[in-house]
Amino acid sequence: MTNIHKLSGIVGVGGFQYEWELRSEPQWSESEGWKGMTVALLRKHTQRGALLEFPPPKRLLKGLQRGRLQVSDAIVIRGIQAALDAGWEPASRGKPVVFVVDADGN
Repeated sequence: MTNIHKLSGIVGVGGFQYEWELRSEPQWSESEGWKGMTVALLRKHTQRGALLEFPPPKRLLKGLQRGRLQVSDAIVIRGIQAALDAGWEPASRGKPVVFVVDADGN
């Protein structure tokens, strides 16, 4: 059984191990309104990370209360694949690259 309420973990994509961690939960910003959660990614034994920025949950946009975060390994795996497809090179050096994904990590 998969625990979907984890805040960090390790997943495998393309034969490599990636560490992920929830960096920020959805939050209200006076200037930007609701911002979604941010998940940090790092391939093991490399230097350049990536950040996945998710949209705010629809329930917050409708004025409903916060629910439990839905972060699963499947969403993280899709986010990693989307970042790699968009040009993320984990073996290179530099600042973390930011990728905006949808609620499913695509």
